[in-house]
Order: sequence, then C-alpha cells, then structure tokens
Amino acid sequence: MRGIIKEFSGVRALDGVDLALSAGQVLSLCGENGSGKSTLMKVLSGIYPSGEYQGEIWLDGALYQVNNIKQAEQAGIAIIHQELALIKELTILENLFLGDEISQFGVLNHAAMYSRAEQMLARVGLTISPDTPLVELGVGQQQLVEIAKALAKNARILILDEPTSSLTESETDVLLAIVEQLKEQGVSCVYISHKLNEVLAISDVVCVIRDGLHIGTREAQGLTQDDIITMMVGRELTELFPYEEHDIGDTVLSVAHASAWHGSNRHIKLVDDVSFELRAGEILGVSGLVGAGRTELMQCLFGSYPSRYELELTLDGQPLVIKSPSDALTKGIAMVPEDRKRHGIVPVMSVGSNITLAGLASFGNWLGQLNEAKEHAAIDEAIARLRVKTASADLAIRSLSGGNQQKAILAKCLLLNPKILILDEPTRGIDVGAKYEIYKLMFELVKQGVAIIMVSSELPEVLGISDRVLVMHEGKLKGNLINDNLTQEQVMECALRSTTEKQ
Repeated sequence: MRGIIKEFSGVRALDGVDLALSAGQVLSLCGENGSGKSTLMKVLSGIYPSGEYQGEIWLDGALYQVNNIKQAEQAGIAIIHQELALIKELTILENLFLGDEISQFGVLNHAAMYSRAEQMLARVGLTISPDTPLVELGVGQQQLVEIAKALAKNARILILDEPTSSLTESETDVLLAIVEQLKEQGVSCVYISHKLNEVLAISDVVCVIRDGLHIGTREAQGLTQDDIITMMVGRELTELFPYEEHDIGDTVLSVAHASAWHGSNRHIKLVDDVSFELRAGEILGVSGLVGAGRTELMQCLFGSYPSRYELELTLDGQPLVIKSPSDALTKGIAMVPEDRKRHGIVPVMSVGSNITLAGLASFGNWLGQLNEAKEHAAIDEAIARLRVKTASADLAIRSLSGGNQQKAILAKCLLLNPKILILDEPTRGIDVGAKYEIYKLMFELVKQGVAIIMVSSELPEVLGISDRVLVMHEGKLKGNLINDNLTQEQVMECALRSTTEKQ
C-alpha cells in the first residue's frame, strides 16, 4: 500500500500511509483509537472501493483495485472486524454460510453445511451445536464464530481487527495458535490489537500509525511494550494503571440473592444466588471467565436482562425495585454495556445526540421545549472532557472508531451524574492512551463519592484498578476479595475452587 489518503468530510483519516506485507508474515498494526488503523484495513478489504481513496495498492506485483468485499475475498483478502458483522436472529450455521450456502439442485443441503460448520467451529475451539441461535451466545463466543467464518474463506491475507477483545485467555491462546498455523501455510496476517503482549508474541513486524500518519515500521524482535507505546502516543507512559488513593464510604448498594435464567433453557441458571455490597467511592472489580455470568448480573442490576431474573436491592438502606433501565437511571444507576454496538449507541444518530440521549429532560424548559444552546454546550464539554475524536458532533456515531464510540457512551452516562456507575468491559478495544484517560476519570469520579462496578476480562486491569474483587465462575460468586496485592494466580485459583472465598 503506497501513499494511501482517505478523507471524511474534509478531514484526513489517512495521510499518505505506506504498508508492506510479505507472504507468511504477521504484521501488527498499532495506534491509538482514531489513528486510522481500521480505515486503512477497510481500504484494503474493499469496504472503501477503488476511487474513494488516493494512493495505490499492489498485490503479487499487480495493481489491486476492488469495488466491494466480495471482490476482495475473491482476490484472497478477508477481514474480521472489531465490531461483529453477524446477524443475531439467525443460527450459527446460517451466519457461517450466509452468501456461501451449499445447495444441490437449488435446495439447501443442511446436512453438508452442518457437518462443515462443526469442523469450522472445532477449529476455533467451539463445541456448540451449529443450529444454536446466535443471540444465545455471549460476545466472546460470537467473536469466535466470526473468526471461524473468515478462516473458511481460505484467504491469503487475513486481517484481524481486535480479534481477542472479547476472548478469554484460553480462547486467545487458540486464536494465536491458529495464526501460527496460518503463517506456516504461507498465509499473511495483519493483526490489529491494543494488547501489546499479544502483539509482541505473534508479530514479525510492527507498524505504528498516529493521527493518520505512518510513524514507523520495525522488526518485532527486540521491541518492548514501552517502545510501541511511545510510538503510538508520542510520549512515554510511566504507568499503565495510575492508581490513586481515595476514601471509601458506607454501603450504598446491597444486592441479595440475584439469579438469572437462560432465555430458552429455563432450567439453566446463568446467575446463581449472588449477593454482595457496594460502597460509596469504591471501585469494585468483577472478574471471571467469559460465561461466568458477569454481564448477566450487571443487566439484572440495571433492569435490562431480557429473560427471567430475580434479586433484592437496597439503595442507601431503602428497598429498591428496578424493572427497566429507565428505573435505574432515575435512581442514579448508569451503565456502559459490554456490547456497545447493540446496546450502547444509536448508530444513525449523531455523536452529540447519542451523548445527550439519556438526559434530554435536563435540557428542556417548563414548556417541554429543548434548549438547544444548552444541549450543544454540554455536548462540546463532554467531547472535550473525554477527548472523543470526531470531526464534528453532528457526524453519525457509527463513523467513529470503536474506542471513540466507547468514550461517547461513557460521556452519556456521566451527563446523568450517577451515584452508581456500572462499567462492563469499559476498555475493550481501546488503546493504552485512552485506557489511561478512562482510569484517571474513574479515580476522579470515586473521589467525588461515585461507586463504580467494573467488569473486565483483563485480570491485570482488574488488579491494577480495583479496591475489591468479586470472582465469578459458572454463575456463582466464588470470591469477594480485598485487593491487597492480589495476584492473577490467586484470583484464578479462587474462581476454580469449589467453595466461596471471602476476605
């Protein structure tokens, strides 16, 4: 790729970027959110067709020009997006073969597709029936389905955009092993990830983009995480987890006997009799493997769990009943959801409208009329505070990078001045610089007395930020641990232990 330039509304997202990839090579593409990584890969994969960008792309010595994803796949280039491109209402099998169905005499051959789907799923370590509706899967499992679908295309160049952002450590190990196998088969991979330990473990070369500019490409061997961070953010970060001392107050929320049942298999409990307390000015980390019931528990607290659930809540010593997210917001409980694309944003609405959506009532007068000047001032302040990278508050939020969408969702919650803030995977798919900013903001909030519950699949994050850690496994609460120099080994041992541990 030579001198690639791509503009949006007169703003250059890519400004003369070069990239070279050899056969059987793994190139990691690093940069902050909004730096242009995903845009560059959308150019390569045909999402932005020839003519919508400047510069040249050469593939096997020939000029490469495609007008859509299908043509790119026929040329041997496949992409796995950071935001899932699956249809929730279909089954796993239907998603895997959508557009590539196996048929005979015009009739779908379900048996052949089922057998092939089992092989595809086994390749990524999934042992689920292909006829399972996708909506019943967690985000991590859906990500593995997306990966299986891309691998089935037999691509010569495979682009992986944040493929492990929703995966557990064991699932990540499966994916990295697959990348190694592909490399041995001569397949080239472009690997986009903010998890720099993965980048250094899997890469041959590392290419860094900052603000649409190519900062440099270096051999991975000999590089350190600090080297990459400095190239990404243009400065050194002395610490990844900037823990700040803060006072912890009295209990603000009590949760008793929380249980949630599976949507279709009503005898299966995804959350099984969980009880805990949350104190003012506390960061309560929630850890556990994907499928432990962490997200379902948070949805129960927020009134957004879609199937049967029950729990007893006490807020500031008074019984609390929450039947919907609007009830939760009214009582001062806000939530940043795990799946931002499905539950966090309205894609067709502007960045600004998404930020003020939940708190529009605060911008109205006694006649019910919207004070647009007041709303616009709040939007501008929120964008500046969270450093949301957008050319305009009027742009559709879907045009932003995933990390900047996440910042906008967080800005929406903060406009409500919540007493309790639930953050479900708040830094998923976010670069180290933006993570640092979010951590600093979290400590700013708890110093003001806000209580925070943070769900994260990244144990270093949980241990680096939390005052106390809830450990969940298979729907049960296995540990309630004070974070006094806790280790990853202690947390994992607690999760897998047969009895509940309290400290």
